[in-house]
Amino acid sequence: MASSAETRTVSAPARGKPASAVPLDLLAAVAAGGALGSVLRYGAGLIWPGPTSTFLVNVLGCLAIGVLMCVITELITPHRMLRPFLGVGVLGGFTTFSTYVTDALRLAVTAPLAALGYLLGTVLCCLIAVFVGVAATRALARGVRREAS
Repeated sequence: MASSAETRTVSAPARGKPASAVPLDLLAAVAAGGALGSVLRYGAGLIWPGPTSTFLVNVLGCLAIGVLMCVITELITPHRMLRPFLGVGVLGGFTTFSTYVTDALRLAVTAPLAALGYLLGTVLCCLIAVFVGVAATRALARGVRREAS
């Protein structure tokens, strides 16, 4: 009886292609990360409920994804489960597009211009956060390399 990951797969559609096998260990990594990220997101909402929490969570998550993607694509050779666990799972579960839109819709009822500002401002701040995460990680890596040499 084989025990490789190849024998423990499920079928899932792959970006416009026919169904392909997805290893169960990969799905488990995403699920575990998503559970952790969702609990963190829920906790943030308990501490500071409302649109401000959603905004901060999304910006912080984007900053973290900038750092993560820089580290795993430029600085290290990561374990194959690192990106699915942290990027897709933890940060995917932590950040929240659905709550962001729900908050904007609620705000639009009483303050349409504020809702538009919230929508656009969140996207802009999230993009800036990714850029800052990547730039800061690169700068820190350069500093560490200089000290090491």
